[in-house]
Amino acid sequence: MDIVSVDIGGTHARFTIAELSDDGKVSLGKVETLHTKDHASFESAWAHFAEINGSPLPRAAAVAIAGPINSDAIKFTNNPWVIYPGQLHDRLGVDKVTLVNDFGAVAHAVAHAGPEYFIHLSGPDVPLPTKGTISIPGPGTGLGVAQLWRDGTGNYHVQPTEGGHIDFAPLDAIEDALLARLRQRHRRVSVERVVSGPAIVDIYETLAVLEGKPNTPLDDRTIWTLGTDPEKRRENVLCATAVDRFCLSLGSAAGDYALVHGAVAVVIAGGLGLRICDTLVASGFGDRFRAKGRFENLMAGLPVKLITHPQPGLLGAAAAFQKEHVQ
Repeated sequence: MDIVSVDIGGTHARFTIAELSDDGKVSLGKVETLHTKDHASFESAWAHFAEINGSPLPRAAAVAIAGPINSDAIKFTNNPWVIYPGQLHDRLGVDKVTLVNDFGAVAHAVAHAGPEYFIHLSGPDVPLPTKGTISIPGPGTGLGVAQLWRDGTGNYHVQPTEGGHIDFAPLDAIEDALLARLRQRHRRVSVERVVSGPAIVDIYETLAVLEGKPNTPLDDRTIWTLGTDPEKRRENVLCATAVDRFCLSLGSAAGDYALVHGAVAVVIAGGLGLRICDTLVASGFGDRFRAKGRFENLMAGLPVKLITHPQPGLLGAAAAFQKEHVQ
């Protein structure tokens, strides 16, 4: 069975034709990436993809959306599109539709991706357990968090969460200073204010103040570039230190989610995680992940991996459709 799989974010909407095999395998076709700003609506982008495809689209769709989906009118933070779930069948000309939160889709992708799509980060270097809960945090523009529960027989359940919005808990003097800085602008400081792509600016500027260095204004993209490139890191120590500090905070947060979820493993997702993979492995991420006091031995026994699939949103959306309509 073929379906249209879509992954919609603030800047891009990715489309592909996914094949759902009788054995449960999900395969993705060629991916087309459209800029949301170039299209007035989701329906307009859908029509453009149909033109690119050159033949009638399948009458089934799976759509991953960056945000809550339980609304009669789904609005996006960074683009003007509004999606009306109750009208999608008519507007797209499809018979079946599955809508899934973007990080719910990532959790479905973790359930379906082969072992070749995971890099070991910390803990025992063993395959992901087939039974129990896997915590899936992913830093990007924000901080997504989901849970994947597997029963050991191949069945699974996905639970999207808003875990990125729990309170940030500093662990040392540097994070105390970072929290104080953020409190000047935010009544409540969530983990997402520290563990997300844009947060690197506040980390960088906090370190500059603490070290008494000139605070040269840099945007987040520049700090990430200077702080992760092996050659540029040596010449841009403050950026490199900011990235290393980010890895510590991500380790702490990932460990907290594992404790709360009763996890048997953790998978780091999100485009940012993939970008800083080498830095994560060499950083104090693992030490911070395990640093949970009386539960340090428990944390040390949890495998922590990074998913490297190039299109987890599209894979996961298609897998969510399969689970709802096919299995």
